[in-house]
Amino acid sequence: MKLRFDQLQANLSKGLAPIYLISGDEPLQIQEAADTIRQAVREAGYSEREVMHVEKGFDWNSLAAASSAMSLFAEQRLLDLRMPSGKPGKPGKPGGAALTEYAARPAEDTILLITSGKLDKSAQNSKWFKSLDRVGVTLQVWPIDIQQLPNWIARRMKQKGMSPTREVCSLIAERVEGNLLAADQEVEKLFLLHGAGEIDLATVSAAVADSARFDVYSLADSALLGNTARAVRILDGLRAEGVEPILILWALTREIRQLAKMAHELARGGSLNSLFSSYRIWQSRQPLLRSALKRHKVADWDAMLSACAHLDRVLKGAAQGSRWDELLQLTLRLTGTDPMARATA
Repeated sequence: MKLRFDQLQANLSKGLAPIYLISGDEPLQIQEAADTIRQAVREAGYSEREVMHVEKGFDWNSLAAASSAMSLFAEQRLLDLRMPSGKPGKPGKPGGAALTEYAARPAEDTILLITSGKLDKSAQNSKWFKSLDRVGVTLQVWPIDIQQLPNWIARRMKQKGMSPTREVCSLIAERVEGNLLAADQEVEKLFLLHGAGEIDLATVSAAVADSARFDVYSLADSALLGNTARAVRILDGLRAEGVEPILILWALTREIRQLAKMAHELARGGSLNSLFSSYRIWQSRQPLLRSALKRHKVADWDAMLSACAHLDRVLKGAAQGSRWDELLQLTLRLTGTDPMARATA
């Protein structure tokens, strides 16, 4: 059964399905949909949970083994299967066969929850997907349209007892550029700093000015300026605060992708002032971008884009690597510091 995100709660109130598959490329909605299901499962008495990560070399026989194993501690349990890549053809032939077989004979007293990256048409037309959809619930999450984002932010703030003006919601929406995880963190930060009550532009400005917390935007800005010490300190702060690495990568990739395009246009004889105008770069941000473009060659930007793509695969479990080490290397590259030279210093 295919469901939309906003239909999930009502569906759960009618009873639990044996299988749930949540897929998409919007991390916050995937997380919240999965949390909603986990809560419903706990409330129904499923007190045991086993988490399985589908990474390179994953043995799909372990799914059948886990589903058939008798629990020593609880009669009802949740199998939490995480497929981060969601690439076309994933989970591959062995995985597809294992999921199809499981759907044919779901384990008793067991709920299977699968979370995945975005699944393309070929994956949705596969035998394993259709098998899961036939006996369970499949839910795809979609990025919220930029036109609807201010309303989404307003609802989020009202849930916490805040009363924002329309201008506040539009400002936050513009700042996060459609990233729900970033929008949610902005709302959470405002709530921690201000609490419930009315929120206007002046309040937001004061909250941002008073905030001692590091954020992904100050990290990107410091890296663009070439301030290595501050950028590294901010990255350490973000890690200590538990900020999701994918949010940090999103902020850095956004800057690097735009600057790579500008660097290529400059190499073809373009004017920087004209580019600032055509890309609608605010006056206050122009010195940051000017500094970064002066510091790096076209090849540097292309290399950083490749590093962003590799790190994205690492975060999704599709490639090997240390998330925070590679975020540090990317940050150092952007500041103009040679990561290898720093490592041996």
